[in-house]
Amino acid sequence: MKQIVATVLSLFMFSTGFSQMAFRKVSEEIIVNDGPFKACHASSIVEPSPGEILVSFFAGSREGDKDVCIWLTAKQNNQWTKPYIIADGVINDTLRYPCWNPVLFKAKQDQLFLFYKVGPNPREWWGMVRTSKDNGKTWNQPERLPAGVLGPIKNKPVQLADGTILSPSSVETDNTWKVHIEKSSDLGKTWKIIPVDSNSKFKVIQPSILQYPNKRLQIVCRSDQDRVVYAWSQDNGNQWTALSRSELPNPNSGTDAVTLKNGIQLIVYNPTVKGKDWWNNRQKLNVAVSKDGLNWKDVCILENGSDEEFSYPAVIQAKDGKIHITYTYNRKNIKHVVLEAGK
Repeated sequence: MKQIVATVLSLFMFSTGFSQMAFRKVSEEIIVNDGPFKACHASSIVEPSPGEILVSFFAGSREGDKDVCIWLTAKQNNQWTKPYIIADGVINDTLRYPCWNPVLFKAKQDQLFLFYKVGPNPREWWGMVRTSKDNGKTWNQPERLPAGVLGPIKNKPVQLADGTILSPSSVETDNTWKVHIEKSSDLGKTWKIIPVDSNSKFKVIQPSILQYPNKRLQIVCRSDQDRVVYAWSQDNGNQWTALSRSELPNPNSGTDAVTLKNGIQLIVYNPTVKGKDWWNNRQKLNVAVSKDGLNWKDVCILENGSDEEFSYPAVIQAKDGKIHITYTYNRKNIKHVVLEAGK
């Protein structure tokens, strides 16, 4: 696979009064060359084993068309494998629905999950899951999640020290968007739904979960508020505070965030506000960091376009400490960027 840039591109610094950290853009590349689809979107990334990267996304003629499936590709020995369909929305010989928003997640018990949605639109879709016990070489048959359980809507779950999985989820209707947490204590066999500020005036979806010491958690969410919206839990996600607006701009577009091994919080987001239509103003994409989840500092500009779409990021920190980010590249491809952090 041809790399656009395979050398160190830039160095970004921030100083917060508690430390100074450098972020280097080590590489960036387009994942799919001459893909057998017209459009793709909503990537997810996971490191199933050290040095191996899996990326999933939905692709087809156009978002919402019935031929949209979930695709999977792997980076092995510095090469991306040919992407293949891992899930579709075929119900029977005469009925088919589009697929949406895959989410890859590796549990500590060496079980790899691929969550995704199937349905005519985000207001009527339902949750599906496939699992693998050999890091994605083989997969079980697709299973529908229990009624009312959608799985992680866009961003990866987290797993607590006791093995509990917390899945960041949300529900969309024509009038309201609500976030919630889906909790499993038995490796995804059963799920409990935990509401988050059900009476909020904010329309919020697609949360990410950040972790802090002493059972503190934070969700950061896409919103209609021109800002990223957040809430806190003091008890490992069982109860949540009211939602609040952050200082980070948000043009009603998806973000993703991760807690780094050194405790720093990192978010990938569009540093813009809403345009005339909901899909506007996704032409810029930044990385910001924070110690406390309240005060954020931009440390990297991933894209600085004018009228393109760079959106729906996914981010992880690999075993070697490098930060891997994927995102929609103008609806035609998925881009993969690797950052290196160090003091």
